Amino acid sequence: MTARMARRFVQHRLALASLVLLLLLALLALAAPLVEAALGVDANMANLFARFAPPSAEHPLGTDELGRDLAVRLLYGGRVSLAVGLSAALFAAVIGTSLGLLAGYFGGRLDAFVMRFTDGVIALPLLPLLIVLAAIDLEKLGIPAELAQSEDVSLYRIVVIVALFGWTTVARLVRAEALRIRSREFVTAARSMGAGPWRIMGTHILPNAVSPIIVATTLSMGNIILFESVLSFLGLGIQPPVASWGNMLTNAQELIWNTPMLAVWPGLAIFATVIAFNFLGDGLQDALDPRAVE
Repeated sequence: MTARMARRFVQHRLALASLVLLLLLALLALAAPLVEAALGVDANMANLFARFAPPSAEHPLGTDELGRDLAVRLLYGGRVSLAVGLSAALFAAVIGTSLGLLAGYFGGRLDAFVMRFTDGVIALPLLPLLIVLAAIDLEKLGIPAELAQSEDVSLYRIVVIVALFGWTTVARLVRAEALRIRSREFVTAARSMGAGPWRIMGTHILPNAVSPIIVATTLSMGNIILFESVLSFLGLGIQPPVASWGNMLTNAQELIWNTPMLAVWPGLAIFATVIAFNFLGDGLQDALDPRAVE
């Protein structure tokens, strides 16, 4: 079974190329400190005497409006954007899987409540809602000022916000699988042997719902990276001096006519990553579909 799925995935050339591209981007992002040390630069140190320097051996992609190395900041921005996409997608998958399992297995009023709540979340205009929540002053919510003003708090806030509103697709898919599987013979046999609801959900239903969870989570990563980029572009996401592809675009918008490459590189990184995740999700969907024909 695993070999057949792998063969189907390999036959999907765009998905395979997307996986290679994403792995390459992840490796380059993880190697950002090594690249920074090899070039002998500091990603956050301004050097006004080197503003808008052209590509060179010391600065492969040139420098930005503050004289910072563009290539290194692009790699650090990739670490942030990819971390936000992966973390938020995983947290959303956990929330959606939990709610979908409970609703699908127990049914009845619990199912009706969870699904109406899910419909309500789906009906919310996501981007305006994210913008409003991202603009909330955390100190007014009782969070200590030291934590609310730290460099990493904007990253955590975006992950939490996106995860709290991005679980609906996974929940609906898992609920459908739970409804389909809960009446199967092996579940009935497990119940007759004394297995409790939690054991049945964890041992028999969840493994059969892994495929749609993987596909939905993969497809959502691209959208989450796009949302993070939009929020950062609007000044409500990752805050400087922490680099992300979105706030790099924000810094470049006033210089687009003079130094367009400051916007081209982060924009290209966002475009390539989102497209790659979409192609990867399509490939996984084809590979994990048990009805697919070789």
